[in-house]
Amino acid sequence: MGHPLHIASLLVHCRPEWLAAVKANLQMLPGLEMHQENANGKLVVVLEAEHESRILASIDHIQQLPGVLNAALIYHEELLEGDA
Repeated sequence: MGHPLHIASLLVHCRPEWLAAVKANLQMLPGLEMHQENANGKLVVVLEAEHESRILASIDHIQQLPGVLNAALIYHEELLEGDA
């Protein structure tokens, strides 16, 4: 049995005037990629981690960032090494 990989996508909604600061803070999180954004303060984010608890901790952290209004989990999947 292989090592698990958890993949989750989120919609992060922040105050538009805080968008640049929120993006800068998000870029510091390990395993996070930003894929889409708009001027209204909405970002599509993907998280990857070996443990589901790390995904949950990252979501909690994102929700506490200054300017963030909400971070909503849209999708989550656990893959095992060798799955494709």
